[in-house]
Amino acid sequence: MAVLIDPPIWPAHDTLWAHLVSDTSIEELHAFAAAAGIPRRGFDHDHYDVPESRWHELVALGAEPVGGLELARRLAASGLRVSQREKRGL
Repeated sequence: MAVLIDPPIWPAHDTLWAHLVSDTSIEELHAFAAAAGIPRRGFDHDHYDVPESRWHELVALGAEPVGGLELARRLAASGLRVSQREKRGL
């Protein structure tokens, strides 16, 4: 039961981005994000996109740093993963 964050390696909009997920519930994820002041517009079906500039702060607030593969594995195991196919409505 944790909020997880992967390394900020995803480039977009002149910065690098990380993913913030919960391996317990979407409600836990939204609560953590709200407490950290992350705007809801950063939510993408099963994760929040967060800029590199916030990474250390989110870890200090309790997000568990994990590698990208570990994050994906734990998200899938939780049953909360939303596939690209589902995101496109296919």
